[in-house]
Amino acid sequence: MYNLSVRKSGGKEAAETKNRINYYRIFEETLREADLSAENGKKPSLLLHACCAPCSSHVLECLSGHFEITMFYYNPNISPEPEFKTRLNELSRFLKDAGYGYGIESPPYVKEEFDRAVSGLEQLGEGSKRCYRCYELRLRKTAEAALSGGFSFFTTTLSISPYKNSEWLNEIGIRLEKEYGVRYLCSDFKKKNGYKRSIELSEKYGLYRQDYCGCEYSRKEAESRRKSRSESFPG
Repeated sequence: MYNLSVRKSGGKEAAETKNRINYYRIFEETLREADLSAENGKKPSLLLHACCAPCSSHVLECLSGHFEITMFYYNPNISPEPEFKTRLNELSRFLKDAGYGYGIESPPYVKEEFDRAVSGLEQLGEGSKRCYRCYELRLRKTAEAALSGGFSFFTTTLSISPYKNSEWLNEIGIRLEKEYGVRYLCSDFKKKNGYKRSIELSEKYGLYRQDYCGCEYSRKEAESRRKSRSESFPG
């Protein structure tokens, strides 16, 4: 379905909108395929990259009935390190409280891996090429771990956020699928009120919800926005 403003343009934007891949439909088709595999013996295995507990909450609600899941907490972008540990601990607590028996693989925290990935892009804002490089870094590590661990699929919780570009995430995931030979589960978990549901689950389990994406640059941007709001509405 076309956006009215795009339809009026009648040009390249309309064509791009018409040809845009429906990743959510692909996601639903893959779930049906996974269910058929389960009927024939065993659920396919999935290595799920997790950025935090709130984003994982609804994603696990969507996926737990279809896959044997292992969580993969690889987020060298998160800064400072105590914040990294807080989010990891909260993810672990959520899995326990929600009754999920999933293990968490968490490579050592090495912030320099993120620094190298975004070198030269530090001053770009959120949603820029800096974020694309960050997505790619984390998904590549997940694909590598999925290959070495013999998983059937890999994917990430990141697409549940309205601030994350699901088209970029799926584009990267599909490219890595071809490179590593492990299937990428296309997704757009924010669809069908997914983000809203994650907020409801966060409230239900009392989850810590951070107010910035994770990296030092997004933290500074969030601090700047808070300062601007306080100056606009003093007292």
